Amino acid sequence: MVARITARPDRIDELTRILLRLVEETRKEKDCFSYQLYQNLDEPNDFTVVEDWASDAAIDSHMATAHVQDAFAKAGALLAAAPEIKRYRAIG
Repeated sequence: MVARITARPDRIDELTRILLRLVEETRKEKDCFSYQLYQNLDEPNDFTVVEDWASDAAIDSHMATAHVQDAFAKAGALLAAAPEIKRYRAIG
């Protein structure tokens, strides 16, 4: 799964704290193989999360966790646009 998240330019630091907390909690989930947060060097308000999960059911469970719901609730006012979240499957 890949998520693109764009912060309002004046709220980058606040969003970064929320995303880092989300990373910390998500990596504790048993079916999470990898969860990486990236920040664009040229556009620091642009974040990308690259995730690897055991199954689609694991992703669904993750999205329903308290830490994800809390992050969504806190981040809403800090975003310049709605997050773009897409699921992918490895093919090679």
